[in-house]
Amino acid sequence: PRTDAPPMNNGSSLWLYPPILTAGALQAWGPPMNNTLRQALVNPWLASFVSFIPVAAFLGCLFLCLPAPLPDAKDLAEMPWWAPLGGIIGAFAVIAGLLFVKDVGAGAFAGLTITANILMSLIIDKFGMFGMAQKDLSGGHMIGAALMVAGIGLISKF
Repeated sequence: PRTDAPPMNNGSSLWLYPPILTAGALQAWGPPMNNTLRQALVNPWLASFVSFIPVAAFLGCLFLCLPAPLPDAKDLAEMPWWAPLGGIIGAFAVIAGLLFVKDVGAGAFAGLTITANILMSLIIDKFGMFGMAQKDLSGGHMIGAALMVAGIGLISKF
């Protein structure tokens, strides 16, 4: 892949934490909002489709305002086949929220998805999947993962 895009990290990455935490907090809003959309539109597939319309419009506007850099033919030829599939993975999460958040509650739903996300992220790092650098799992990682599983067990039970 080309490296002519400006780097996001010029030194400390601490400045990234507030927007990342904000994004994480806002993700908790999505499933209950989509559940309300599903109830109003009745059909969960229509609700899923409608929930992506503002996303596509927003990203389209961003791209029109900030169109550079663009890939060249070499970039596209070197792109792994699975690279464009991240959106469908996100759609699966949206559909799961539409269908199940009302049954398990927003806290349990978020806890389950976050715990699953953390556990899978550790596997991705361990094996260097999807172009990520390979990282060893430390004892701290394993304890943290166990605490996540125990925490979601408590949230789901009580």
